[in-house]
Amino acid sequence: MVPLHLGALHPMEQALTLLLAFGPFLVLGVVIVLRRRQEDERED
Repeated sequence: MVPLHLGALHPMEQALTLLLAFGPFLVLGVVIVLRRRQEDERED
C-alpha cells in the first residue's frame, strides 16, 4: 500500500517543522556556551 501524500507544507508548517527539528540542538548549544563562560569566570 502506498501512503497518501497530503501535498506541500504551508510555510508556517515548514517553519514549525524546522524549529522542532533543530531547536533542541540550538538550545543545547546555547546552554553549553553559557556554562563554559560561568566556569571560566569561576577559575579567574
